[in-house]
Amino acid sequence: MKSYLLLLDTIENEVRILLKASVLAGSEARFNCTVANGWAILIWLLNTNPVLTVINSHGPIETSDRFTSHSYNNSQSFTSELIIHNTQLNDSGRIECSIQKIDGSSFAFLSVQVNGTLLIKNSTLIVKENTTVEIVCEALGWAPAPDITWMTNDSLIDKSRYVTQQSQGSNSLYNALSVLTLTPMNTEILTCLADIEALPSPQNATIAVIVGNSTLENNYSEDSTSTWVIVLAVVFSIVGFILLIILIWVVVRCCCLKKGSTYENEVRKISVKKKTDDRLGSRQRSGSENQGYVPEEPPYTGQIPNFEWAANDGFNFGIMLCGGWWQGRPQRHTDYPINPKKIRNVTHV
Repeated sequence: MKSYLLLLDTIENEVRILLKASVLAGSEARFNCTVANGWAILIWLLNTNPVLTVINSHGPIETSDRFTSHSYNNSQSFTSELIIHNTQLNDSGRIECSIQKIDGSSFAFLSVQVNGTLLIKNSTLIVKENTTVEIVCEALGWAPAPDITWMTNDSLIDKSRYVTQQSQGSNSLYNALSVLTLTPMNTEILTCLADIEALPSPQNATIAVIVGNSTLENNYSEDSTSTWVIVLAVVFSIVGFILLIILIWVVVRCCCLKKGSTYENEVRKISVKKKTDDRLGSRQRSGSENQGYVPEEPPYTGQIPNFEWAANDGFNFGIMLCGGWWQGRPQRHTDYPINPKKIRNVTHV
């Protein structure tokens, strides 16, 4: 019986004759190889490198955890399923199933693709009427380079309205930059779509373009400015009032300290004066004085100010000091000498 090979796709859509399989990096890729009975050895190769061997009398020989297999038998054929785990970019290429006979091999191709990122920097854009704007959509880290399309309000935009540029980086991944130019008349929802074969549905990024009224924007700007002016005026008024209160408090405090100091100095002077006068009086009355001697002017007997009252009312006392009350107080005359000579009268009989 003639042997034959048939590669079947068992990934999703179950297409019986497999020519190419596209999967996302990190996922699994599955291939089926069906041969007629009578085969002895079956070898799976990736880019001409053997990755798994199946012996009819022994079963599969697996040398790597990334490449495993399942087997299915019936009365007329044998099916070997190759499973590639955690697919990587360098797994892309030719997948071959061989039974080591003439015309006993068949092959397909594996494409491992990378789903990158897609973004539009702003989610909302406010523009004025009759203003032309550019919307930029960036696709970064894709393999292969994605196909970029634009939609507005669920309708495709003509390709002549946007320009897309592609570039490949050092890591074998592709970047794409698409710039859409438009002059919106009304509010629009713009959608940028990036698609590769392995994606079940395109990746998308959306932006809302809002057409604003210039008059309303100016009014809003003026209202905002007026509000800020009022707020600043209130803040400065409060700060100025607080500073004025602090200044008044400092002035009053300084005046009180100055008056208190003046009052203490005057009391000290009066106390010293009184002590000096008391010593002078006691000197004059000590010793053998002539009892008949009378000073030319009697000593000052005026009422001495009530210092207890002054201490209790320091503010009024300070005002009297400033007004010259002490300068108007009667002064004691000291025309006679402080230590007058004593006259001794002797009578001889």
